[in-house]
Amino acid sequence: MKVLVVDDEAPARRRLVRMLERIADVEVVGEADDGASALRQIVALRPDVVLLDIHMPELDGMELAETTAELPALVFVTAHPDYAVRAFAVAAHDYLLKPVQQARLEQALARVAARARPAGPAAPVRISARAGDSVRLFDPRSITRFHASDKYTVFRVGPEEHVLDDSLNMLEERLAGLDFLRVHRSELVNLREARALHQRDGAAVLELSDGQRAQVSRRAIAELKRRLGLRDGEA
Repeated sequence: MKVLVVDDEAPARRRLVRMLERIADVEVVGEADDGASALRQIVALRPDVVLLDIHMPELDGMELAETTAELPALVFVTAHPDYAVRAFAVAAHDYLLKPVQQARLEQALARVAARARPAGPAAPVRISARAGDSVRLFDPRSITRFHASDKYTVFRVGPEEHVLDDSLNMLEERLAGLDFLRVHRSELVNLREARALHQRDGAAVLELSDGQRAQVSRRAIAELKRRLGLRDGEA
């Protein structure tokens, strides 16, 4: 289990790290001292769980949880018991009061592991495209970009272009857990295949690994940068 420790007080972070190092199969992948830094590290390090302080300068832990989608499992670690209701309202896995006890920390991580354990084998997501009398199946992770063209959705694998009847809205819902992001009303892209973000004169274009380029709307640019781990002003 990969853990990110977030607390604005260095002694508190060090104490948690020492406690985590005593737990089997737990790896501390990073530390952050505020919410903004935590967001960047979540994108870059992909932890399984974040131990998150509440009172921090600028973006605090509760604001981070309430305003950010697609976060890892959260365990709040705080000296303030009065935030518990809000914590569980944002689906926190647990709520630990400082000073944290070793047994209580281990119990919280066990809860995270239990909730992450799948109930049963899930069918893999596949994209199907008809070609004459045949139906071809694709792993969506091999597709860099879906875009709307007239009444259809189009994607390319290698030199071949394929047409789907599914709308981008339907695909966005199906692929939500596979690092796809709607960057424009006519563009759904695979963020794992992003290679460059170009911005000029108020327009933004995302360059993908196969050379395709997707237009990025002004509404989507902030979320795209966050998901790519870019700071404001970086492009």
